[in-house]
Amino acid sequence: MPQAKLYDTTLRDGMQGEGISFSLKDKVAIVKKLDGLGIHYIEGGWPGSNPKDINFFKEIRKIRLKQAKMCAFGATRRADKTAGRDVNLKAMLKAETPTATIFGKGWTLHVEKVLKTNLKRNLEMIEDSISYVKSKGREVIYDAEHFFDGYRDNAQYALETLKVAEEAGADWIVLCDTNGGAMPYEVENICREVRRRIKTPLGIHTHNDSGMAVANSIMAVKEGCTQVQGTINGYGERCGNADLCLVIPNLKLKLGISCISDKQLQSIGEISRYVSELANIVPDDHQPFVGASAFAHKGGMHVDAVRKTPLSFEHIKPELVGNRRRVLVSELSGKSNVLYKADQVGLDLRKDKSQTSAKKILKLLKDLEHRGYQFEAADGSFELLMKKALGKHKKLFDLEGFRVSVEKREDNRLISEATIKVRVGKKREHAAAEGDGPVNALDNALRKALEKFYPSLSEMHLSDFKVRILDPEAGTAAQTRVLIESRDHRDTWSTVGVSENIIEASWQALVDSIEYKLLKDEK
Repeated sequence: MPQAKLYDTTLRDGMQGEGISFSLKDKVAIVKKLDGLGIHYIEGGWPGSNPKDINFFKEIRKIRLKQAKMCAFGATRRADKTAGRDVNLKAMLKAETPTATIFGKGWTLHVEKVLKTNLKRNLEMIEDSISYVKSKGREVIYDAEHFFDGYRDNAQYALETLKVAEEAGADWIVLCDTNGGAMPYEVENICREVRRRIKTPLGIHTHNDSGMAVANSIMAVKEGCTQVQGTINGYGERCGNADLCLVIPNLKLKLGISCISDKQLQSIGEISRYVSELANIVPDDHQPFVGASAFAHKGGMHVDAVRKTPLSFEHIKPELVGNRRRVLVSELSGKSNVLYKADQVGLDLRKDKSQTSAKKILKLLKDLEHRGYQFEAADGSFELLMKKALGKHKKLFDLEGFRVSVEKREDNRLISEATIKVRVGKKREHAAAEGDGPVNALDNALRKALEKFYPSLSEMHLSDFKVRILDPEAGTAAQTRVLIESRDHRDTWSTVGVSENIIEASWQALVDSIEYKLLKDEK
């Protein structure tokens, strides 16, 4: 089986993406995750550029990695310095990584307009830098920056820069589509030509400015590149880099190229979410392979087909990439959606040959969605809806009343307070609590009132709160939909409420959330 080496640059190129920053602790944690995933090379940063990267390389030397090689990143020497006197190359060596990644210019425009030097001097800079770092016992990866643009502009010179890097002793030569403008057919043809001229192992580094980064990476591998560079979730400058969460499954599952193990591949979805969490970026539900919607089915005909044979609407088994099949319910659903969801929660509707129960639930679903409810993002509420429709719902408490107030005090602080009266069986409970806002106060008061009856409620908390105005033209009388996400130490679930009053809509969603938690604990 052909093989490819994976090179992750999330901690350098990925951090150049807008709004992305990792702390020193974050960077070390991500390295451990990437090493577990089976990444062969991890670029830790540019040690000559900032104090955080200098400290990172000190810290990472204390970590024993299973297989990954750490890489320090930097440029070829300055035009007016020798390699031995170049500050950035010294910093790269001081990082003490087994591998050094040096980038140089392969486009005459950059040589003359950006570096402000001549073509001959640029070749000398490439040769001197690689030779010097190699003489210090490092493995050297040479990143031919802007190579594809340079090849289009002056193919002879672009190839000459690669030849110089090869003769200087580079262990890898990586062709970079730094501006992200290359098309797959160009990458295919150019890589084929380079392979004829260069014997050193080749790699590919692509950006996504034309939406082609993953496709270009795949084409390069097909033409003989055996190292693929990219970032987790495609994070990076401008439109990002090649997304390794897409590249890796495509290489392994579509092209049959060995890069990580089957078990490691199953962790790629978890790592995608882990990195997005540290980056404080909401995961992309529609991200291929690893997104929450990648194997989600909504249309009734689709669900019916998937129930019969998943291959009908799924290109791979979701479990291969650590994902799972999801069936959504909405006004577009058919009985198959309801039957599938019922199976998931242990409600056997298949004994009913006439499917009366499924039809009843489907009608109720469509009526409620017509009124503004949305159950495809509220699995908790939908499970409760099914149990209520089937007469299998157990009421755990009754509301006798609540009051919510908002007070602005002299110090300009806004204080929300909720008082609530509930009845559990024949026992009444009265509780009050403050919160950051009316809904938070109501949530705190409700759980405070119920915790003596249901102690497990102390484990759960509200983790997200979304409000959607359904008919803005109605102004303050508009229907409001509230989606609440809750979690405990095991699970995450979502519930929904709809009303003209945002507090009432929030109450509906809160009650569903608590009932779902308690019923879940009884299973």
